[in-house]
Amino acid sequence: MEDFGLYIIITNPQSSYRSIAESCVERGVKMLQLREKSLSDKELIRLGKEIRDITRGSETSFVINDRADIAAICEADFLHLGQDDMSMEEARKIVGDMKIGLSTHSIQQVKEALVQKPDYIGFGPVYPTNAKARPDQPVGIEQLKQVLNMATIPVVAIGGIFPENIQTILSAGAKNIAMVRHFMQTDQFDERVLEFTNLINKK
Repeated sequence: MEDFGLYIIITNPQSSYRSIAESCVERGVKMLQLREKSLSDKELIRLGKEIRDITRGSETSFVINDRADIAAICEADFLHLGQDDMSMEEARKIVGDMKIGLSTHSIQQVKEALVQKPDYIGFGPVYPTNAKARPDQPVGIEQLKQVLNMATIPVVAIGGIFPENIQTILSAGAKNIAMVRHFMQTDQFDERVLEFTNLINKK
């Protein structure tokens, strides 16, 4: 799998789900994940199918977080699994040959994840973050560099990344970046996507 640049994660957005998905398709964002842990299954499926309809046939791959069953129902392109979720082996029984990404929060977890041969891994949080209810310990730039040198698949740098520190992330060699709050807590989503897509692609 090739590097994909900006990785958008929808979590409690200020803009509408539809407008975010449409903007991602229009701007050529390669990865769009739905990560909503407090919604009912019914609402997750409704949103998942809506986003799937918007992204279908476009350059934007649709990712469902945690839920293999809902990923299968919505015909997502990817399932993303965290450290506390079911194993890739268990997920395969539900999603078949759907592509799968894994979250990792330490060098050891990266080594264990790579053995499972996911399509990509997330690594972080690079910096302190409150985007999660129970955030993991920050891994820092030096560990990010180690993982980027170690991995043979795309690595998504995530956690506490904002405009003021993104150049440090890019200089470390990161080619795939997720910035949750910067994109979700704004009504200027489209403008920010355009700005940072250009920035990452230039680097």
